Amino acid sequence: MKSIYLVLDMQNDLVHVDGPNGKSPLGEQVRGRRVIENSVAVLAKAREAGVAVGFVRVGFSSDYHECPKNSPVFGGAPKMGLFKLGSFGTEIHPALEQRSGDVQVVKHRVSPFYSTTLMAQLSAQGIQRIYCSGVSTQAVVQATVRDAHDRDFDVVVIEDACCAHNEEEHRNSMQSIARFCRVVSADTVDFSA
Repeated sequence: MKSIYLVLDMQNDLVHVDGPNGKSPLGEQVRGRRVIENSVAVLAKAREAGVAVGFVRVGFSSDYHECPKNSPVFGGAPKMGLFKLGSFGTEIHPALEQRSGDVQVVKHRVSPFYSTTLMAQLSAQGIQRIYCSGVSTQAVVQATVRDAHDRDFDVVVIEDACCAHNEEEHRNSMQSIARFCRVVSADTVDFSA
């Protein structure tokens, strides 16, 4: 079964210690759960197994014309200067190596499937299974799992390479998606299975 590992929203605005969330509860969870280190380990395993890799990020034009003004999630981005394409904030964390040929998706909403090229890129490569992880569990991870499930993909979540704004929110999110996917850890993920 042809697979891809999707790294979800692991961009500097959300996970870099020097980014706007570096000192926030989300940043504390990223560090406490070793999300970056675990993602690096999973990325290395995926590449060694010859599995395709993709990076998903939130990004808006400098005038934010794609940003939904009334969104509780994104509405404040223009005022705070978050998720501006071409800036440090929308770059993938430097510890996560990107290579030529990796799938790249810029999204304007929570789900990486909504109004993006993701489905076309997956179809072109004949992908049937999606491994995924990232931040935050209650947003992009949940949306990816549910949307991928409903598009008939086999879905695997690497639980310890994900986090939310607190441990309870992460745990609740994982419980709510467990019936739509398989759950593994960075240590146990097996890209050959």
